[in-house]
Amino acid sequence: MTHQDTAQQQRADWAEAAVAEHDTGHDAGYPPHAAAGTEHSSREQLVLERIDRARRARPRVREKLITLAHGAGGKASQSLIEAIFLNAFRNPLLEPLEDAATLTAGDTRLAFTTDSYVVSPLFFPGGDIGDLAVNGTVNDLAVSGARPAHLSAGFILEEGFPVEDLRRIVASMAKAAAAAGVSIVTGDTKVVQRGKADGCFITTAGVGLVTDGLTLGVATARPGDAVIVSGPVGDHGITVMLARGELDIDADLVSDTAPVHELVRGLLDAVGPDVRAMRDATRGGVATILNEVAKAAGVAVAIDEDAVPVRAEVRGACELLGIDPLYVACEGRIVAIVDPGAADAAVAALQAHPLGAGATVVGHVAEDPPGLVLLKTGFGGTRIIDLLVGDPLPRIC
Repeated sequence: MTHQDTAQQQRADWAEAAVAEHDTGHDAGYPPHAAAGTEHSSREQLVLERIDRARRARPRVREKLITLAHGAGGKASQSLIEAIFLNAFRNPLLEPLEDAATLTAGDTRLAFTTDSYVVSPLFFPGGDIGDLAVNGTVNDLAVSGARPAHLSAGFILEEGFPVEDLRRIVASMAKAAAAAGVSIVTGDTKVVQRGKADGCFITTAGVGLVTDGLTLGVATARPGDAVIVSGPVGDHGITVMLARGELDIDADLVSDTAPVHELVRGLLDAVGPDVRAMRDATRGGVATILNEVAKAAGVAVAIDEDAVPVRAEVRGACELLGIDPLYVACEGRIVAIVDPGAADAAVAALQAHPLGAGATVVGHVAEDPPGLVLLKTGFGGTRIIDLLVGDPLPRIC
């Protein structure tokens, strides 16, 4: 084992060491005598048991009315999806709740996905609702292991919406589709009364061809797997927030909206059989994806805060807004769960593409405590990264 391998292993063991330290009562601030150690361990175990009971409880929507939180990708969204939609539509293709359903037509495996876009403002530095609608659906297909092929596009337009703005949005969609190598082959348009929408909403659906023999899913994550992020996180969400002009913050930021199909293809060509799962970090950011991994696979996910790539401008804006960059949406970044033996090759494959130049290992999958995401802070402590109830930055995608 090389010095580099030894160093990586030491970094990878911090979560297990922290848990063991808590269990033996040798945590900082607690004397290592039996009484204090036992008391501390019992309190920690009680907290973990309460979290586990809450997560295993049957999802329920307690609210009488839909709120913005229900569309934010956090706990409220999860409850809405599982208690209302999954309960009504339950079937084997839907149940995994992946970014795209994988189905078979004859001897052909297909990925099928759909998404709606309600971003405000419609135009922002680095993109607009048009290329966002194309890239978002292309990316959901790509991280499902499919080669994107065809899209549909549905428009809901508000009476009084400027035709020139619609031309600009459609041109942006055409350009994004050409860049991703997909065709928009069908669609629909509805116009609602003035005041009944917010200018323009777009829904896109997409199909793609899945590589033979490739099966991806967050439930397949195993202890020891590496957690890789393809580049700096939070660019899109903060860019859109600042574009609203509600905050007196001046930052040189643009959205990272981009199609990741070629980035993903390079990763799969290099280490395909060793990739367990991929997700694009949109609503809820990296933190939400990691919680989905932990829950679906019954594992822990341990992340090193100092290893997570965040631009200084994004970090600064997040500090002023009082939010964690891990929860802020991206539109051109992926999170990959990869066999530990293939981690270096996976990072190299991602870094070979311009969109993955900042790719890095940010943590690993652990065995305990199952269902939780743990973050080693820059101060050396450990805290739980849970799902948010709502979203600190609504209407960003």
